[in-house]
Amino acid sequence: MKSNNYIKGRGAQHNSNNRFAQFSNELRDDFLEFCRLEGETADNNKTQYLPIFPKSIVNKVDSPDVGMSFSLNPYQGCEHGCIYCYARNSHEYWGYSAGLDFERKILVKKDAPALLEAKLKSNNWKAATIVLSGNTDCYQPAENQFKITRACLEVFQRYRHPVGIITKNALVLRDLDILTQLAADNLIGVNISVTSLSEETRRILEPRTTTIKKRLETIRILSENNIPVNAMLAPIIPGINSHEILNLAQAVSDNGALSFGFTVVRLNGAIGQIFEDWIKKTLPDRANKVLQQIADCHGGALNDSRFGIRNKGEGKIAQQIHDMAHLARQKYFKDKTFPKLNTSLHEQYKLGQMKLF
Repeated sequence: MKSNNYIKGRGAQHNSNNRFAQFSNELRDDFLEFCRLEGETADNNKTQYLPIFPKSIVNKVDSPDVGMSFSLNPYQGCEHGCIYCYARNSHEYWGYSAGLDFERKILVKKDAPALLEAKLKSNNWKAATIVLSGNTDCYQPAENQFKITRACLEVFQRYRHPVGIITKNALVLRDLDILTQLAADNLIGVNISVTSLSEETRRILEPRTTTIKKRLETIRILSENNIPVNAMLAPIIPGINSHEILNLAQAVSDNGALSFGFTVVRLNGAIGQIFEDWIKKTLPDRANKVLQQIADCHGGALNDSRFGIRNKGEGKIAQQIHDMAHLARQKYFKDKTFPKLNTSLHEQYKLGQMKLF
């Protein structure tokens, strides 16, 4: 049973303090009482879109266990509000909180397509898959308004450059026309995140995301259009969705996914505090059990920063998760393979047209 002060439509239930900030904010009871007596709203819970102007847009990913070499994020912060999101901590570098600020202050990079084009035309650039997005969802609600992701996809298509997509939003189907053009040259791979088959679980974990039914339908439509799909069954959270691994794998496979990946949840940085506050307000009856099982996967702590282990976990609970995933691959993905994307075409199109010789 949720607590009375639960903020509907948001994942985080408060703004954690920014570790880099000199000052911290506190929402005091006397201030809330003043607002009540004055008939004022202490917090309107609205999303703000804030333009920023980076000098570059393609990021080199140095982490050895993320599964990508380069990423591009049209937006910082994410209105989807997934409570477990590892990207929350990055919002602190912009001077905001990893909590509610991450979901309500969305930084918009309108220059991203032009910066991407300059990168792809650079003499020093050699084609390698660039992933939209390695940090926050490129098809979050802001994309409806700004269409930056679509503009970037047009650049990738113009220069015949391989691109990956990670999203949990059915809005990706809006760009089916460009995706099919990219797929014709084996230049696109889409990763669809499916964390649970339960709508109730989805609503509390990922409050502003596409429904599970829509996500499975998205996998099916992309697959029917010969666009390769990998399903991200991530993160696996003990006591919340760990019992769903086999059913999740079967559902995404039945809808055409060629492979799936998963991670064991870890609550790094400020996310541990945000998640703990959330689960005690959202699932108070099993909060302690879930937190203890997460800690059991990471040597007794909610966070683990060790490369090669941090996303896999260790111990008996983590091993059970890995065993179930192995069984799922044997049952539902035995004869399926996700293709390697084509890097051979870009050099011919680097100057905007094919070379004659």
